[in-house]
Amino acid sequence: MITTLVYRDHKLAGHNPPAESLAALRQEAGVMLWIDLSQPTPEEVAAILEKLFGFHPLTIEDCVNDSPFPKLENYDDYLYLVAHAIDYSPETRFTTAELDLFLGPNYLVTYHRLPMKPVQVVIDRCLRAPATLVRGPDRLAHHLLDGLVEGCKPALTALRAEVDRVEDGVLRHISADELFPLVVALRKDLSRLRQLVRPQREVIVELTQGKTKLIRPLLLPYLRDIGDDLARVETQAAAWAEQLILSFRIYLNKSGFEANQGIKVITGITALTLPPLLIGGWFGMNFERMNELHSSLGYPLAVAVTLASMAGMLVFMRKKRWI
Repeated sequence: MITTLVYRDHKLAGHNPPAESLAALRQEAGVMLWIDLSQPTPEEVAAILEKLFGFHPLTIEDCVNDSPFPKLENYDDYLYLVAHAIDYSPETRFTTAELDLFLGPNYLVTYHRLPMKPVQVVIDRCLRAPATLVRGPDRLAHHLLDGLVEGCKPALTALRAEVDRVEDGVLRHISADELFPLVVALRKDLSRLRQLVRPQREVIVELTQGKTKLIRPLLLPYLRDIGDDLARVETQAAAWAEQLILSFRIYLNKSGFEANQGIKVITGITALTLPPLLIGGWFGMNFERMNELHSSLGYPLAVAVTLASMAGMLVFMRKKRWI
């Protein structure tokens, strides 16, 4: 599907004009075009990218095929930019959608193989407020890039919820069989997020250096703001990754402490049974002459010594805080 917005003297003057008029509109003075190709057919790609604008075959090839990383290529009369929208859910983990932008002196061509909410939001905003001034295609490109960054916020919120879930699990005695896979999966997701954000931030930083006349100087601070947002996303992802490791270490220390406490209790119980074992072993020896076995006080005395020894052992261990 092709959506076309025509701006004349910086104001919206047309929406989806006839395809045969696009060539004339492109050459008309004071006219700016924004052509969005969403899930286009091969015929639409050939008509717009090859015939109407005559873009380089390599850029068209990169546009049609998925590019794993963002990129920026500066040609003589246009910029080719590849950016990615990021989405996240605990079920599907990370998904990305590619947005290709061709930025020229009086046109902006966008291409995406999947419907993209940030692009549709900008189109709807332009249609709802037709009197809004648009001073150039670089302003539209900025709105689109800013929308892609804003689209990361739900992904960050979902990741924050997953990190909080790990922290809560550490406090409520989650099992190691459940905690360890969760930590590993989250670490992979955060690493994936940083791998997506870092090159995109580098592309934005390159745009802010003012090396091309297609980006006006007044837009450079706005682009730097997008770069700062991406830097914050990357920093936040790194901080959450370290936080996950810290939570896991706390879990291991907590488990070790609980295990030591159990060993201390078992050791205390073993120590308390030592007097009965010694006395019982003494009276259980089968010697022919054991006078204490024939005394009427032998049994009460053995019981008294046993209880006294156990009580003394208990007092000693409590004083040492061993039990």
